[in-house]
Amino acid sequence: MNTQKGIASDIIKERNNDAERNKDLVRRAVKEIWNDGNYNDLEEFITRDFTIHAADPNGEIRGIEGVKQFYTELRQAFPDIHFTIDSQIAESDKVVTQWTARGTHKGVFRGIQPTGRKFTMSSIDIDRFVDGKVVECWPSMDELGLLRQLGVVSANGENGKTF
Repeated sequence: MNTQKGIASDIIKERNNDAERNKDLVRRAVKEIWNDGNYNDLEEFITRDFTIHAADPNGEIRGIEGVKQFYTELRQAFPDIHFTIDSQIAESDKVVTQWTARGTHKGVFRGIQPTGRKFTMSSIDIDRFVDGKVVECWPSMDELGLLRQLGVVSANGENGKTF
């Protein structure tokens, strides 16, 4: 006969297993999608109604096609871009991933002509999972730092571009 303590222990183990599976999925996505560019495999990782939330609602990325378009444009602007996971925490239906991207600006990025400059940018993403796939992502990126490294904005913010 199961005791309440035993049932609670089983529930905790199942939640921990789900959290670990979700972390593994994010690690695979970083390798296979972000770094290797296997955009045809996106449906393994994200739901059809997936959303990357942005501070500006017009900057949100929606759906599988939106993600493909975003990463294609990113890879055209930074063909050598490489993402590294620095740390991860998972609980329940969320995974928090701290990552670093490095690359060289060799193509147009958000209307900015190639500068040839190298960059390093950090971010923390919070991904929410439903049925083993990511349904939403909330990134917190140092976009101002990226623009400074590309030489588009000076350290004191006076290069004429407003973002």
